[in-house]
Amino acid sequence: MWAPVLLFSVVAHEYAHAEAAYRQGDDTAYMLGRLTLNPLKHIDPVMTIAFPVVLWFASGGTFTFAAAKPVPVTPRKYRHFRKGDIIVSLAGIATNLALFVVAAGLFAVVGLVASALPSLAGPSTILQRMLAYGMWLNLLLAFFNLLPIPPLDGSHVFKYVLPPETALKYRQLYALGYLPIIAFLLFVRVVPAAQDVYLWPMQQLLRLGWAVVGGHALPGSLPPL
Repeated sequence: MWAPVLLFSVVAHEYAHAEAAYRQGDDTAYMLGRLTLNPLKHIDPVMTIAFPVVLWFASGGTFTFAAAKPVPVTPRKYRHFRKGDIIVSLAGIATNLALFVVAAGLFAVVGLVASALPSLAGPSTILQRMLAYGMWLNLLLAFFNLLPIPPLDGSHVFKYVLPPETALKYRQLYALGYLPIIAFLLFVRVVPAAQDVYLWPMQQLLRLGWAVVGGHALPGSLPPL
């Protein structure tokens, strides 16, 4: 049940980058057909399919990492370079946070409808479980992408708060591709306490969400998150 929810959430994240770039004056993603919710346009054969499968089997089913095809942007086309770069970088995160709120609201609505129409309890339970995954996965995507680790979205904002010389050295990390992210994920596997630190805001928001809508949960609707 989580797979289609994750796919939609990732595609919406990438679409938001493309839409934000277009609104900031950069038509690169639009011209390349990336301003769409069609998932096929956002799937990378290597990073979305092959690489995570290899990692999964190489680790004995204990670790994997996947990424969608990055949205191509041409920052020099932004009407205001720094402002445009920050807006485009945060657009995906903002979209995931908005989807968290939408999923939470729909979770409550489905619970109310099922209470009024008991005949819909079966499909409503399935739908609530998918929405619960939607709440969790969108928060996870949002706060993971906020990390100031190149090439994650947070790094494109973090570089502007650094002193010029430090920022120049920091930007050199982009040449390493996904290696800094993989190194970080391996680190938090070895030191689980680190994961609790960077996911603390996500956990607090998730608890707040359950406190607001959890009373509308149908029996068996909550997944083992």
